[in-house]
Amino acid sequence: MDWLNLAKNVLDGYQLTREEAEKILLSKDDELLSLVNAAFEIRKRHYGKKVKLNMIINAKSGLCPEDCGYCAQSIKAKTEIDRYTLISKQTIVEGAKEAKRNKIGTYCIVMSGRKPTNNEVDTVISAVQEIKNEVEKIKICACMGLVNEEQAVKLKEAGVDRFNHNINTSANHHANITTTHDYDDRVQTIENVKKAGISPCSGVICGMGETDDDIIDMAFALKELDADSIPVNFLHPIKGTKLENLNELTPIRCLKILALFRFINPTKEIRISGGREFNLRSLQNLGLFIANSIFVGDYLTTAGQGAKEDYQLISDLGFEIEENPFETESQTLAKKF
Repeated sequence: MDWLNLAKNVLDGYQLTREEAEKILLSKDDELLSLVNAAFEIRKRHYGKKVKLNMIINAKSGLCPEDCGYCAQSIKAKTEIDRYTLISKQTIVEGAKEAKRNKIGTYCIVMSGRKPTNNEVDTVISAVQEIKNEVEKIKICACMGLVNEEQAVKLKEAGVDRFNHNINTSANHHANITTTHDYDDRVQTIENVKKAGISPCSGVICGMGETDDDIIDMAFALKELDADSIPVNFLHPIKGTKLENLNELTPIRCLKILALFRFINPTKEIRISGGREFNLRSLQNLGLFIANSIFVGDYLTTAGQGAKEDYQLISDLGFEIEENPFETESQTLAKKF
């Protein structure tokens, strides 16, 4: 396969077929650099050499009634993690200020649980309003589980820029991962935030026993949902969870998956998310030639590498940190239209 020619076609508006998507995942390992280079051409057109930094604050931990097999916060998981109710408004606000000092473009307020209570929504709203008044040029992403239309509208009015709710896996594989909610429940939440005018963020977790067809389904589903930001997580198996013994990914496999998502969703923010350090290991640098966004610092229940290492990685590649996500977003829209 001539990957560079395929990338040029995508840049001209061509949409990948399932057969071509399958060829990316099944490509020979010695084609990897050619594939990465082709994906970089797409990334470079839309995002140049900028890297968007994201940071998570785990605003509510554990205490979740869902049975998601990958998650240490599930009530079914036998894990030793911090468990606490929603942190204070002021702690959320201080976290945003710290994020800004560390050149973070998007500050992610994440809560465990199936769905937020109205009181929890009100606390987050109050915190977001204060952040918007006190912290310049930082994007706020909320991740609060299933939200209804009314809650989504209130979050939008408060200043929430983006809402994350991952589809996690394919519709076909969903029941193998969780049984306490449906795939359609996740899709409905994405539609609710889109209707409210909030930028939708939705992604996946790969390495959970899914097939190549499932991964292709995920990439096309997110294209159909028109998710602006697509976090690609790679399973970091945690002791005490249902998937604790599943470790089927390699760094090369992860890069092929990232390339697939870039080819199918060429204009979208592709973020290497949870499991980056554990699965990509020494090939993290190649991932940034495909993706244009990463998390800095720790994830929800697993540790990330030090921020200084991420900054050094970006610098060594000759890339630069995107410190004003709103400016870059405007440039991307201008190119699109």
